[in-house]
This record gives sequence, structure tokens and C-alpha cells, in this order.
Amino acid sequence: MEFNCSSPNTIPVVSTFASPFDNSPPANDSKSSSTRKPISLWPGMYHSPVTNALWEARSQIFERLRDPPKDAPPQSELLTKTPSQSRTSIRYNLSSDYILREQYRDPWNEVRIGKLLEDLDALAGTISVKHCSDDDSTTRPLMLVTASVDKIVLKKPISVDIDLKIVGSVIWVGRSSIEIQLEVIQSTKEDSDVSDSVALTANFIFVARDSKTGKAAPVNRLSPETEHEKFLFEEAEARSKLRKRKRIDRREFENGELNRLESLLAEGRIFCDMPALADRDSILLRDTHLENAMICQPQQRNIHGRIFGGFLMHRAFELAFSTAYAFAGLVPCFLEVDHVDFLRPVDVGDFLRLKSCVLYTELENPDQPLINVEVVAHVTRPEIRSSEVSNTFYFTFTLRPEAKATKNGFKIRNVVPATEEEGRRIIERMDAELLTRQNQ
Repeated sequence: MEFNCSSPNTIPVVSTFASPFDNSPPANDSKSSSTRKPISLWPGMYHSPVTNALWEARSQIFERLRDPPKDAPPQSELLTKTPSQSRTSIRYNLSSDYILREQYRDPWNEVRIGKLLEDLDALAGTISVKHCSDDDSTTRPLMLVTASVDKIVLKKPISVDIDLKIVGSVIWVGRSSIEIQLEVIQSTKEDSDVSDSVALTANFIFVARDSKTGKAAPVNRLSPETEHEKFLFEEAEARSKLRKRKRIDRREFENGELNRLESLLAEGRIFCDMPALADRDSILLRDTHLENAMICQPQQRNIHGRIFGGFLMHRAFELAFSTAYAFAGLVPCFLEVDHVDFLRPVDVGDFLRLKSCVLYTELENPDQPLINVEVVAHVTRPEIRSSEVSNTFYFTFTLRPEAKATKNGFKIRNVVPATEEEGRRIIERMDAELLTRQNQ
């Protein structure tokens, strides 16, 4: 069949994206074409409008990050900066911008949490770059990567019809690590003071790497000014010590913990050996599994050419939500991201498998049962028979009140392990969560 682009039945398709790094002069402008970035250096085209806006911001910091001078030396002298120097906010005009509103709407007329996670990660990255800039165009910039998410807590539902704002800044630094705190703010008529307007809080940990050697690199110091900033710094310092203590405490189980493990496994053995006699109010952990797989595409890359961490969190959240939904039989309600580890980068073209399960439930409060979901991401290489964990995610859900009202007599099951390995994962996560709550 002959292709005729001038046919009246041919619908032309054009790109809706401009170059993210410049104003994209016309293609026939020979003077500008030599300086335009090659498309392989653009961030991917998948991302949310807010993430794109953050990455497209024209600033000297980002220009140097994308195109540092050849053989530039590393930063020689660390600066001392204040939290206000990195403070950044973004505003969503959801009440007036119907296109933006439709991009973020979920089936319950609230903001899609998965897309919001992408934006939080992108904003945290922007803030970390601001703090680490030395304002010297002759030195090579640091490469900053998401190391972990310490906590993301939803304090109230986020409406998709009301404007919202995300504000964040650096609140603590170590030698090569940075903690950024973000707040999602949405004011309603019912909010009596400013604290009532905070709908979500998030804490991201970034680490700095030398862009040439890939080794850990020192970051600029932080000098809190206000009493609140000093309080946040001290809290973050305590969390850093807690994270180090958790790493040290990953030891062999002691007798008391072995008793807990044996107690968990007892019911699991009945399921395996005498299923007809098993507790109908319990379920094996392995029977809560869901899984999906994908090939990571160029459209999902960040400005470093690797798969954007916010995209991974988005996909993990969607799978965790589905897992809680299938497990409970009712629509779940997101409460918090308990912890996220970024153990290794994910590259374009990687075969990524996401595996989820309900680790355990907390049923002490019948009005708000808690469903704790684990998602593990594996980078799989069939050619060399290799599979490595790239990320671990832990989410907590409850059930939407309106969903519970439609189903009288519903009951959330207990989750029991069938193997010692599953039992240890449950106990380790329970202990980590208990330790976090005790230190709040």
C-alpha cells in the first residue's frame, strides 16, 4: 500500500513536548542546532507535568549538571548553607486547571498517590542539587541519587478539586548524605490552623557521588537558623543514628525471637500439613502474592539516563494497592510509605520484576485495621541467569470508610508464614516499625 501523507484521510501526529533544556529554536536555525542537547541526554517523556517542570527549570545548576566542563576538578572547599537557601515550593492550580486536574484524578476524586510520589522524588532531587551547588562553574558537579525514603505519611485525604502546594528543604546533612523534608499542603474551610493544612509529609535521603569516580563525596554543611530548623535537624540526626543501629542489629535471632518465629510458623504448618483444619481467619503469606514485570523504557529515564526513582515508587505503589485490594476484598486507603531502599540503580532496557505480598496485618483497632504490604523489585538478566534486588518498598493501608459501610461483617485475615524465611521477614519488619514508632 502506497503511503501518501497528503491524503485527506491521514491524521498528522506531532510531538507535544518541547526540548527540556532550551527554548528549542526552529530546526533550520543552524546557529542554535550545534548547541542543542542530543535527545539521548533529555529526561524521559513519560513523567508527570510537575516532574517535567522541575527538570525543565532553566538554571545554571542544572546546565552544569548536564554538561560539566571536561576534566573539571571536584569541589575543593565545602560551603555552609542554611535550610532557607534550598527551600523550594511547587503549586498545583487544580481548582482552575482542568487538564492538570484530570491528570491527577483517581477514581475517588482524590489526587493519585502514585503520581504524587513521582513529584515528591523529583522535588527532593531539585532541593538536594540546590544545596550541593558550589556556585563555581569550573568544578564538576556531584551526582545525587535517592538512597532511601525514610517515611511518607498521609495525614488526610488530598482532594483533586482544591489547589495544593509542596514545600521542602534540606533539614540535615551527614558527610555525603542529605535528608530532605517535604510537606504537601492543602487548605480547606475546615482547617483551623496551619498544621491542619498539612496533608502529607515525606522524608527523603539522598547520597552524593563524585560524577567521575562514582565514590561517595562530601556535601556542603548545613546551619539551621530558626528554633524549628534546629529541632528538625536534631530529629533527623536521631533518625540517622537509628538507621545505623538497625544495620548493626541485623543479627542472629536470640531465644525470645526464636520463640516468636516458632509461634508464627505453628499455624503455617497446619495450613501446609492439615489444610482442612486450618484457621479460616488466617491465610498463608504466599497466597497473598501479586507480581508484574516490565522492560524499562527510555521514556522513564531521569536526567542521569537511569530509570527515575519516582517512577519505580509509582509502580510499586500501584502494585501494593492492588495487593491490599485483592487481599481485603474492599477498596484500601493509603496511610503511609514505611520505608523504601534504593539498593542499586535500574537502567534503561533492564527487565524489572515487582513482587508483592501482605507481610502482616494489625487488627487491634477494628475501625482501622492495618494491612502491611511489601514490594520487592528485582533486576533480572536471563542471559546470565541473574536476579538482583534493586528496591524494597513497605506500604501501610487501611480500608476506606465508605467501602466498609457497604459490606457488613467483613473481616481482615491474619497472615501466617509457611517457611522460616517468611517468618524472619515478618518479624524483622515488625521490629523495625516498632523501633520507628518508639523513636517518634
